[in-house]
Amino acid sequence: MSLRLLLPEEGVTELLTSWPDEPRVYDRGQPALDEVVSAESVRGYLYMGTAPAHEIAAVKAPNPSLSQNAYMTDGRTDRAKLVRLYEQGYTIRLGNLQRVVPALAGISEAIQTETGYSNYIHAFLTPPGHQGLRHHWDQQMAVIVQIAGTKRWQLWRPPVTAPMREYNESFRVWKDEYIPTWEAVGPDMEIDLKAGQSLLLPRGWVHNPHVLASGQHSIHLTFAIRERTRMWLAEKLLAGAIEQEAFRRIVRPYQLCGESLVQQLAYVREALVQYVQGLDLYEMAPDIIKDAQTELEYRT
Repeated sequence: MSLRLLLPEEGVTELLTSWPDEPRVYDRGQPALDEVVSAESVRGYLYMGTAPAHEIAAVKAPNPSLSQNAYMTDGRTDRAKLVRLYEQGYTIRLGNLQRVVPALAGISEAIQTETGYSNYIHAFLTPPGHQGLRHHWDQQMAVIVQIAGTKRWQLWRPPVTAPMREYNESFRVWKDEYIPTWEAVGPDMEIDLKAGQSLLLPRGWVHNPHVLASGQHSIHLTFAIRERTRMWLAEKLLAGAIEQEAFRRIVRPYQLCGESLVQQLAYVREALVQYVQGLDLYEMAPDIIKDAQTELEYRT
């Protein structure tokens, strides 16, 4: 069981076949995931102070995340400090649960086997009437799974095309006028995500999640699914070029400027074209499938 723990059958089918580019809300319709990760277990992870400090973030809009020193003592997570911050209105993010919770590690691995995409799992705990992160967009599909309470998601259409890591990430191309402009026109969608529901949030969609003052404490899990891109395939095509001696030759200092550099670039471009045209794609395909299902980290 993998995506079917997060979405009903129709949601899984839509995700795997069309990979939606607009948000979708689904009723999960089964308690299986909630039995694996309950509100009580997530709260326990917070209140027992067992989360690694480097995987925690404490943020209260409109301010940036606090320094780790705010919830650490002697280099470790200090649960009393963490709980105090939560009581003061901070959202607590418990990051990369797939690295420390065996059941979630199994779900994460199954999702990668099913999709070919690596992924990570964050938990967000937000008290009533408060907000953690403000408007931003992400560079991968997210499945937001509401575990407890209700969270309001204000959504705007992507201001950039096909963001990916190190390209069109929100913090890299941010403009000061973004938030005033978005707030002036209002969101393109507004969703009150309730416990038992899941939200598909495609990459690039601006989101401004918060908990209403009259609401309950909110807990949700974000399953961030890192799509493979054609850039990733291009890297796979070129990965074996290192085995050819021509690509390991030194580029001398004088060849890194002026006309000499242009000549070197032309030579390498031609060599790359010849190399790629000589590849046996059917021979490479099984290894790339294996990489898709096992590589955990990514650059593109």
